Amino acid sequence: MSLEKKIRAAEKALEFVETGMKIGLGSGSTANEFIKLLSLKIKEGFDIEGVVTSQDTENLAKESNIPLTSLQEVKSLDITIDGTDEVDSNLSLIKGGGGALLREKIVAYNSEKFIIIADDSKKVDKLGNFKLPVEVSIYENSATNLKILRKLEEVGYYGSSSIRKSQNTNFITDSGNYIYDFSLGSIDEPYIVDQLLNSIPGVIGHGLFIDLADIVIIADEESVEILSK
Repeated sequence: MSLEKKIRAAEKALEFVETGMKIGLGSGSTANEFIKLLSLKIKEGFDIEGVVTSQDTENLAKESNIPLTSLQEVKSLDITIDGTDEVDSNLSLIKGGGGALLREKIVAYNSEKFIIIADDSKKVDKLGNFKLPVEVSIYENSATNLKILRKLEEVGYYGSSSIRKSQNTNFITDSGNYIYDFSLGSIDEPYIVDQLLNSIPGVIGHGLFIDLADIVIIADEESVEILSK
């Protein structure tokens, strides 16, 4: 995704922001562009508080002088702006390429409006070309991974998985868990996969975001498309 597309999508998302809002701040390079633009609105006098979805986002928000709060303090958010790895025509998503999927989903779920910003390469007919991240407890994580694979086979998904690495060691999320990335091919029934993963002990969260996105902003080389339910 070119920087120009990221900025164009972020600029359109900024049009949904009003002074006085409590805003969920997503993670990743596209969400970062939104945060930078949001900091300019605050300099202009906008009264805004943000809830972050990762340590990296918190660091950038503080550098950008964005006042921060928490869901414990504000209970719910007016809006959350975040990126995605894939989005289909039903506005279902695969997220978690950056490893912040659990906190991103918690913040999205507690928002009145969840807006996704992306470039046209993220728009797909069916989810699954991007590997599906699953966040699991470190405790007996290998057993959890095998159980996920067996349960997926029971519903017709014969895939493979690998534990996510960072600098030659296992990647650890901000919440202290591991991530396994699953190659499943086309996910024809994301609802079934969503329910299956949610039922397995040891699974902390996963990258399928079903019935969460309200608006998706897609930027291409020349224009911006807005998709909504």
